[in-house]
Amino acid sequence: MERKRPARFRPKYIPRRKVCPFCTDKSETIDYKSPSKLIRYISNRAKIEPRRKIGTCAKHQHALALAIKRARYLALLPYVPAHVQKTAVVGAAD
Repeated sequence: MERKRPARFRPKYIPRRKVCPFCTDKSETIDYKSPSKLIRYISNRAKIEPRRKIGTCAKHQHALALAIKRARYLALLPYVPAHVQKTAVVGAAD
């Protein structure tokens, strides 16, 4: 039977620093007219993913959020996920 080593002897977890995908690929622009690119940065609940999860810099996160909001306004992207739209309204009188 193998014993577990105490926490003070285990090597510390060091997360790898995320790099902004827009800074690394100079040719890629953030455009609200391309929902196929923007949908990668939206969660399954149709929320804009945070910087700490995507790894974008502040400048590109701001531009990304603006592009997603513009695409939502023009109905290119959803405001709410499809599975929430299909369910019944809570508290509705029959």
